Amino acid sequence: MADKRTIIVTQVGSPIGRRSDQRATLVGLGLNKLHRTRELEDTPSVRGMIDKVKHLVRVESQG
Repeated sequence: MADKRTIIVTQVGSPIGRRSDQRATLVGLGLNKLHRTRELEDTPSVRGMIDKVKHLVRVESQG
């Protein structure tokens, strides 16, 4: 079984004043408060969500 690659995503920006779809994307990533961190599987769909809110999150790679 191949080990799954993960990435660590931390919310660093507020969704206040942003479009509602960007807020919904943050909630979909499991982020809804500043400085909240989630470890997510590195998949194309997660990468697409991160790209949509890249100005509100910080991404770190992990094995």
